[in-house]
Amino acid sequence: MKKTFIFLFITLLCASCSMTEPSNFDGAYENGIFNETSTPISGDRFEEYQDNPFIETSENPVSTFSIDADGASYAYARMCVKNGGLPSPNAVRIEEFINYFNFNYPEPQEGEALAINAEVGDCPWNDTHKLIRLGLKGKSIAKEDLPKANYVFLIDVSGSMDMQNKLGLIKEGMIMLVGELNPNDRISIISYSGTVERVLESTKVAQSEQIISAIMQLDASGGTAGGAALEMAYAEALEHFIEDGNNRIILGTDGDFNLGVTSTDELLEIVSEQADKGIYLTACGVGTGNWNDEMMEKISNRGNGTYYYIDSSDELVKIFIHDRSYLQAVANDTKCQISFDSTMVKRYRLIGYENRVMSNEDFEDDKKDAGEIGAGQSITALYEIEPTEQWQTNATCATFECRYKTKLNTNSCNLSLPINQWVGQQSEDLNFCAGIAAYGMLLRGSEYMGTSSYKMATNLIKDASTYDPHGYRKELVELIQKAEKISNK
Repeated sequence: MKKTFIFLFITLLCASCSMTEPSNFDGAYENGIFNETSTPISGDRFEEYQDNPFIETSENPVSTFSIDADGASYAYARMCVKNGGLPSPNAVRIEEFINYFNFNYPEPQEGEALAINAEVGDCPWNDTHKLIRLGLKGKSIAKEDLPKANYVFLIDVSGSMDMQNKLGLIKEGMIMLVGELNPNDRISIISYSGTVERVLESTKVAQSEQIISAIMQLDASGGTAGGAALEMAYAEALEHFIEDGNNRIILGTDGDFNLGVTSTDELLEIVSEQADKGIYLTACGVGTGNWNDEMMEKISNRGNGTYYYIDSSDELVKIFIHDRSYLQAVANDTKCQISFDSTMVKRYRLIGYENRVMSNEDFEDDKKDAGEIGAGQSITALYEIEPTEQWQTNATCATFECRYKTKLNTNSCNLSLPINQWVGQQSEDLNFCAGIAAYGMLLRGSEYMGTSSYKMATNLIKDASTYDPHGYRKELVELIQKAEKISNK
């Protein structure tokens, strides 16, 4: 009965919305004007970064990084390509391209919240190099067994949100999520523009009609007082805090905060203080022209959460239905450390994760913040390595270690796995990752792309789509083919 009721509301929301842009819009909008080939999109801001370099194993045989479970970079780039343009190189974070996709990795052993795996294979863009794929898998939890949730929807209703591909999508997503939650889960709604308002005090999902009515009444106008809104949202989450539950703020916005507390550093201070109290932050971005990607990524990272970019109703289905369990963290402050054998590996390069690289001594420091992995979620990383002349088959070239916490502010657990040389056919997982990495390097114009081509990326991914439960890998092939046509113009 609840799902039928919610479906009718979503249908009504999509059909009757009088806002100016459709939810599956076919072009980029700058100041409300459609621009088919806008690339990069004027006004959107991204952190500038350089690709990780090769490191000589003899000088530094150990590499450490925090995992990254975000997928915003891939969704934003997809929006650009669908609109007929290519994303800014700084908008492309290859680890987020890879981790947008789920991998059918083995489940953790009983008593563990996380499992790790690894393999070595050939590097398609440099035939003298090899690739190492690292895989992590969070413990799956059935919907009915998920801990109780205390969600605070923190929704930007400033004037710039008055579009269907902005506030319209956010409202649609909230209603969708209500339909997936358990009756005893709780939802509050805080809205912010020039002022901050508690639209709905904490309410059980069993009263879904009241929750959806509050969502439907959200309208956009005014400026953006995001700092004050964050503080109110955290206060609301603390007031209804569920011990051993999923206490989480879900932020929906189209860009920057321009009233009150506005600097990224000040916002990070607010988020860091509250994250230590066990409240997670998930950031959902919409729209273009005012998008502050750097700020959104940083506050979600510091807030022990994840960062999504919502470009369509289909993306809402992925986040709030197919991947909904990812909102429940099972592995906190997750770090990876790879120790290379210098007799086997001359040098190595971590592909992506540029802003997640950590000092080696941070690996065993449980006070250092790192990334979270959700229930049933897979995380993947790639290293490109140059073998030495002593390279041998069926031997260990590196050791993969991973530290994580089952709960925040506790001692970490450690997993360890020797990485052995490839002695047979490499997996579809490695081919798929290699295809995405090649695509990402092409979009970035990376100096490390070697012989990468759109055709290479397409073929690698086509040959690695046996596991594709929702068709996302097939869509990727179509995107790469379209990106190739755009790049040839």
